[in-house]
Amino acid sequence: MRFKVVIGDVKQFDGDAIIVSIFEEEPLQSAAAEVDAALEGAISALRESGEITGKLNEVTVLYTLGKLPAQRVAVVGLGKREELELDRIRQAAAVSSQRLRKAKARRLASVVHGAGLGSIEPEQAAQAVVEGTLLGLYEFRTYKTEDEEDHSEVEELVLIEREKTKQAALERGVEVGQITAEATNLVRDLVNTPANDLTPTKLAQRAQEIAATVGLECEVLGREQMAELGLNLLLGVAQGSAEEPQFIILRYRGGPEDEPALGLVGKAITFDSGGLSLKSGESMESMKDDMAGGAAILGAMQAIAKLHLPLNVTALIPATENLPSGTAQRPGDIRRALNGKTVEILSTDAEGRLILADALAYAEQMGLAPIIDLATLTGSCFVALGNVCCGGFSPDEKLLDRLVAVGRQAGEKIWPLPLFEEYREQIKSDNADLKNIGGKGGGACTAAKFLQEFVGEDTPWVHLDIAGVVMRDKAQHYYPKGATGFGVRTLVNYAISQAKRVRG
Repeated sequence: MRFKVVIGDVKQFDGDAIIVSIFEEEPLQSAAAEVDAALEGAISALRESGEITGKLNEVTVLYTLGKLPAQRVAVVGLGKREELELDRIRQAAAVSSQRLRKAKARRLASVVHGAGLGSIEPEQAAQAVVEGTLLGLYEFRTYKTEDEEDHSEVEELVLIEREKTKQAALERGVEVGQITAEATNLVRDLVNTPANDLTPTKLAQRAQEIAATVGLECEVLGREQMAELGLNLLLGVAQGSAEEPQFIILRYRGGPEDEPALGLVGKAITFDSGGLSLKSGESMESMKDDMAGGAAILGAMQAIAKLHLPLNVTALIPATENLPSGTAQRPGDIRRALNGKTVEILSTDAEGRLILADALAYAEQMGLAPIIDLATLTGSCFVALGNVCCGGFSPDEKLLDRLVAVGRQAGEKIWPLPLFEEYREQIKSDNADLKNIGGKGGGACTAAKFLQEFVGEDTPWVHLDIAGVVMRDKAQHYYPKGATGFGVRTLVNYAISQAKRVRG
């Protein structure tokens, strides 16, 4: 899909449709008022009759009947002015473009909703419009075989602004929005892909292809190399599957060579049966999504490279299946992790923390800082928070606060959860240093506390448990049914803010 910024009058756009926005309980203003006048009061008449209210995400499409060059006008509600934020702009862009696609519109023009209002900068608003449009129009059609003659795609969105002085800022916003949304949709594709078509080896191949395209360094470690390093927890999870495990390492070098690299770590269990601690059939059918953390890291690295950010970033993605077999590890097995700590495996269905433990210890050895890990780690986090937000854990409150803030800007909510020392008591083992489950209570917290054992005390680290937010069972504004791509935009926003912070 093409995007561009044009300085001019939205009423003069000669395409399939234009998009204007209005607020709830306010008179028509700016572009909406001008379009209304050109349509001889059609919008205001519908407003007076109550058919158009301006409520958030309400979309009304009117035919211009030759009164404007464009064939249609979509009027989208932004809700109440005092409640306007970037995510509402994303939502409005998504629902209006979805509605116009149903009307077979291919070339659209839009005002930059909310630009310059309150604390919303034009660049931010343009980014939100582009993100909302691309995310809202996403469809996973890889395996569709039916006749697609009736399926249409939006080909172009033109953002129209009157003031020439805003053009450069809007173009920057369009570029960032397109890069981050495309990376998010890449992750959606990966997570939606069934496990038979996305094994650890195939995920590694995709990482290599992306790296070659955007200029990342990519190294993939196989079973023998992992054994030499001592990644025994990862290998223990992998030994039940005939598929080879892969340890994917991506490097982006945008800063000075001697500058520490930001570390991104993502869990990539490409299918999770629970191992010998077998899941129920109902719990298992969606377990192709257990690699969503690793996929989000891969998408974020693509975006960071395309944005040419002036910092160093290293990503670690441990990838394997977790299956039952005659060679699978057993409940009660004890293994030694990369950092030397021994772990008693009481549940083979608590495998994500095992592969992450080795990856975090490896990140520590590499001197990465800060370290952020993403993982579909616990059902407990979903029970606690639902699909509204993910859980955030860190001993560094300031670092976690920064992630919460950039996540809010991205429309990805993070809720801080505790790492109290009492949770450490629940993961003490009688037979080893640690056990991989902590009992019935506080499952998300004990899992995070387990991970903390593999990060140095002085290393800034955040764990994001994204189990509840990576899939949706129904579509809502820019979220489709299925994979959400959660985490990409938060990580990219954080990388942008980190680059600005380091460079002053």
